[in-house]
Amino acid sequence: MENNNLKSNIGANNIIFSVSEFITLLNIGLNKSQVKMIGEVSEAKVNSSGHVYFVLKDKKDGSVMNCAIWKHRYAIYGIKLKEGMEIIVFGRPNIHKTYGFSFIAETVELAGEGALKKEYERLKKKLTEEGLFAEERKRLIPKYCRKVGLITSKQGAVLGDFLSNLGKYGFQIKMIDSRVEGQEAVTELLRSIKTFKNQDIDVLAIIRGGGSAESLEVFNNELLVREVASFPVPVIAGIGHDKDEPLVALAADASESTPTAIANLLNESWQEAFLRLERYERGILGYFEGIFEKYRSAESSLMISFGNFKNALLNVKIDLRNSVNKSFSGFKTLLFRVAEQLEYAEKNVNSHNPERQLALGYSITRFNGRIIRTVKNTRIGDNIDIQVFDGKINSEVKSLNKNI
Repeated sequence: MENNNLKSNIGANNIIFSVSEFITLLNIGLNKSQVKMIGEVSEAKVNSSGHVYFVLKDKKDGSVMNCAIWKHRYAIYGIKLKEGMEIIVFGRPNIHKTYGFSFIAETVELAGEGALKKEYERLKKKLTEEGLFAEERKRLIPKYCRKVGLITSKQGAVLGDFLSNLGKYGFQIKMIDSRVEGQEAVTELLRSIKTFKNQDIDVLAIIRGGGSAESLEVFNNELLVREVASFPVPVIAGIGHDKDEPLVALAADASESTPTAIANLLNESWQEAFLRLERYERGILGYFEGIFEKYRSAESSLMISFGNFKNALLNVKIDLRNSVNKSFSGFKTLLFRVAEQLEYAEKNVNSHNPERQLALGYSITRFNGRIIRTVKNTRIGDNIDIQVFDGKINSEVKSLNKNI
């Protein structure tokens, strides 16, 4: 309400502002003045609240600026401000109603190649000793993955290069647009990674174009490195390679230099699978072609054999016809002799047929299915079967009399 009244009075003649009103008016304009500023830290102290208050001094003429960075922002960048340290801050001027004018820093980074190199080596050594870059903790990129989380900027050609080189294997791309350069990108990158922690993805890809060591400095942030190292699924970093590889790339499970290389890495298992399928297809077709060729060869041989067999049958048929004509009379004589022999054999069989003997009054006695030929084959009390011409008689042996 106070701001609305203030705005409505701006421009009125002879308006007298209270100190508070005027400070509010100034801050409306100052909040639009976001800038980057470089200077040397001349004082720095951490308040009991965790906020950090420091003074930046211009090395050229000694000009000074009171600055502050809030606790949560200070924790993100991992730089402990010390006297004599040259830094670059990004933020906006502000007039506090009690403490006066100061610069509120939203980001802080080291200035100068030497300082950046020194901080890079310090942090790399620390994280290496913790095992964050160890090969044994790196996970394999899943084969045939489809659900890909992607963090990059929509600006520039990076996104187009990645998507145009991604194969048509049914990839499902979930993308979060994020800054990928400058210290102000750290917050967005951290937020994007934490968002993907709750998403159903097979792999996370973080990509950007190449650049100088300074432009890749955002990927040397300790919090960012730890988020990548602890991410629940494998992470691929495609953030360019400088002489000193960004720490995020060292912590990732796989690292490539370009977005195109990242796309090719995701394509790789699918391409191998399709090549194997093509080889199997060629092998199967070759196998069946071999079978068909053998079939055709066998068919040809069979047709030749059939032709030869047909000719042989014709020759046999002619020979048989001639043989029958020549031997027909002899064959009739042979048949007559065979008939006589069969008649004689029939009479001989009939004369020895047991059933004929039974009809004449004879019988066959068995015990347990065996023919009794002598009184030694049975005992008193045995049940015996006596077969006569028209049936069987069951009897019990009462006595045994041997012939004298």
